[in-house]
Amino acid sequence: MIKTASALLVLASTVFAVFVRAQGTPQSALLALSKRGRTLAIVDPASLKVLARVPVGNDPHEVIASSDGKTAYVSNYGGGAFNTLAVVDLVNQKALQQIDLGPLRGPHGLTFVGGKVWFTAEAAKAFGSYDPASQKVDFILGTGQNRTHMIFVSEDQKRIITTNVSSGTVSIIDKTPPRVPPQGPPNNASGTPPRGPMGPPGGDWEETVVRVGNGSEGFDVSPDGKEIWVANAQDGTISIINSSSKTVVDTLAANVPGANRLKFTPDGAKVFVSSLRDGNLTILDASTRKEVKRIKVGRGAAGILMQPDGTRAFVACSPDNYIDVIDLKSFAVVGKIDAGEEPDGLAWSAMQ
Repeated sequence: MIKTASALLVLASTVFAVFVRAQGTPQSALLALSKRGRTLAIVDPASLKVLARVPVGNDPHEVIASSDGKTAYVSNYGGGAFNTLAVVDLVNQKALQQIDLGPLRGPHGLTFVGGKVWFTAEAAKAFGSYDPASQKVDFILGTGQNRTHMIFVSEDQKRIITTNVSSGTVSIIDKTPPRVPPQGPPNNASGTPPRGPMGPPGGDWEETVVRVGNGSEGFDVSPDGKEIWVANAQDGTISIINSSSKTVVDTLAANVPGANRLKFTPDGAKVFVSSLRDGNLTILDASTRKEVKRIKVGRGAAGILMQPDGTRAFVACSPDNYIDVIDLKSFAVVGKIDAGEEPDGLAWSAMQ
């Protein structure tokens, strides 16, 4: 009887283990990178349990999901040593063939807009886009700035913003309409109308370089699109740029040395700033521009992700090897996730 009971217990444990390993990716999932573990964790946001860990190659820093939530893309950074994007099938929870970016080395910041993966390439002082449909890099543009690090692309793809860490600048790059020759009376014997200056048929790009603070790295655009907030790691300050005038309108003495990431809450009311130099997560009021609270989250923090429904925030506590879950009403730590060694980049996947 004892042997039979033991056998049943072993069988039950085996079935349970298989069931756990076989859990599919939920419709909404948290994606979390482990830099030292070189893996992407797929996390159930309801239970805060890791459902799968997928290898993603050397020095993964940032991750983004495709619009349909079925694919994740990861930048293999290496400070310019690497030139690949890792690709993960989120449905089958497995690694796919990496994307070779050729001379575009040091990919870091990522976003997914217009069906394409947009990425920065620090060592190339540039950014570009990769089209999964054609499996090609279909756009490259240089910034002329040092360490082009994080990236934002508007939904209409007419504005691109990057932070440039070592230059202490922000690049605001706007699409300009195509130029057409002016129409007028003939000015020569052949009857050909005069021609004016012309740009590329599809339009051109105009870059405005805005000087902010030293070590400009993490940044976010307010939900209403009116402001760009930039965390300056070396100065411990926050620069606020007016999106229309493209000028710095305020510099906050936020006292956040080593500021790593900055994110607005979905309602635009608060701004979260993480720091790798201390264990505090700083929360600012976006309207008054005053500090609301500092939350102790460990010995340091990096990636920040806001849950789309505005209920929680996730903060990667890299030195402590866990992710803190923050309630956005109480601003209290309500959970922890074991995402692997040195967690950093975070993303949200919404499968369609």
